[in-house]
Amino acid sequence: MAAYEAVIGLEVHVQLATASKLFCSCSTRFGQPPNTNVCEVCAGMPGALPVPNRQAVHYAALVGLATNCAINRRSIFARKNYFYPDLPAGYQISQFDLPICEHGHLDIVAEGQSKRIGITRIHMENDAGKNIHAQGENASYVDLNRAGTPLVEIVSEPDMRSAAEAVAYLKTLYGIVTYLGVCDGNMEEGSFRCDANVSLRPVGATAFGTRTELKNLNSFRNVQRAIEYEIARQQDVLDDGDSVVQETRLYDAVKNLTASMRSKEEAHDYRYFPDPDLLPVEIEAAELERWRAELPELPQPRAGRFMELTGLPEAEVEVLVQSRALADFFEAAAQKADPRKVANYVLGPLLRECNARNVPTGDPARWAMKPEALAELVRIVDQGLISAKIANDIFGDLFSNGAMPEAYVREKGLGQISDSSALEAAVDAVIAANPAEVEAYKGGKTKLISFFVGLIMRATKGKANPALVNELLNKKLQ
Repeated sequence: MAAYEAVIGLEVHVQLATASKLFCSCSTRFGQPPNTNVCEVCAGMPGALPVPNRQAVHYAALVGLATNCAINRRSIFARKNYFYPDLPAGYQISQFDLPICEHGHLDIVAEGQSKRIGITRIHMENDAGKNIHAQGENASYVDLNRAGTPLVEIVSEPDMRSAAEAVAYLKTLYGIVTYLGVCDGNMEEGSFRCDANVSLRPVGATAFGTRTELKNLNSFRNVQRAIEYEIARQQDVLDDGDSVVQETRLYDAVKNLTASMRSKEEAHDYRYFPDPDLLPVEIEAAELERWRAELPELPQPRAGRFMELTGLPEAEVEVLVQSRALADFFEAAAQKADPRKVANYVLGPLLRECNARNVPTGDPARWAMKPEALAELVRIVDQGLISAKIANDIFGDLFSNGAMPEAYVREKGLGQISDSSALEAAVDAVIAANPAEVEAYKGGKTKLISFFVGLIMRATKGKANPALVNELLNKKLQ
């Protein structure tokens, strides 16, 4: 069996979060009744004239700036000609010779290794509509609500060599576009999706093999599985002495396989030419600098800063920065309490409550708990007002009702018992009730201290000050 190297490039389609479509004023709102967000322009009526959406140009430039691209202050829209039922004009308005962004890169970490992935280009285009194949009917329907929705297509260099690298690149890109606020990131609705170009070549070879394009990849897991399957399929083809056919293949997530869809088109098949109805897009230098100044702190540098702030490992910090809103929530709380302890509450009880209540972890605006409440909870534990156990026990109530922890604790009478005279009776009672364990402890089994602490905490309903309990036990058991 020959040794092969995979060569992978991704074409990522990012739906821009504008209120209206790329060349008309129709709404981009998802989930409307079929063919209601449609006008003469996005329905491809003869004589209808497109007008570019300024916000879409702004968002496309932001994506380019955040991915280290050169921004072309002059770019051109072109017609990409092909027939499909959900493309009523018979062409898609895209960019070809002169896209808005070129020659960028992203740095990723995959399987413990850092790697730079080149970005060939980022171009703007309008989305097609949607074909609906009715169950049980010998008919298909076309919904044009999505037709004309603004996209940017981000085309990588073929720099990835494994499915893991492809997923790491995709996740890095996802974090960037959602942090920028230019895309809602809803993969189920198709807001962020990709096609993967996969080929194999003998290890050590420099020439590329014949590639296939994988369609229908709408989740990180599907990207991983589809690429792994296609690598194995192509290897079997080559090992059998056959040639890989250049084609477009669909991924079936249920069966975990790819199947041929059509022969792969080349650029010349689309007969690109500049759109005669659209002038070139011109971006003024001063406007581009204003956009550059808008860039927020992106996930990778923010994760690095959080690692320094909390001392937590990279894997845990990556959870904190998985969405800009969650990272903002953490940082707001960490400004008022110990950052590491705040992070532990976010990564533990807070995300636990989100999952239990089916509340989005990346949307703190929908939580009753606010950052100042989480910070106060950390502080009152540090101050000894309540134990860590009580804090954990009441976290669900605080999350759901939005109460401030100190007031809630005092109202419920949950304050920690830190009076040694009040605790001494409980300690004496536990020692008297467990003579065998006392003798074992004195005989050298000092780990039994946690047994005694647990009994005392149970007797006091978690209110006992753990440090004081340990002090009294050590004193009385000597």
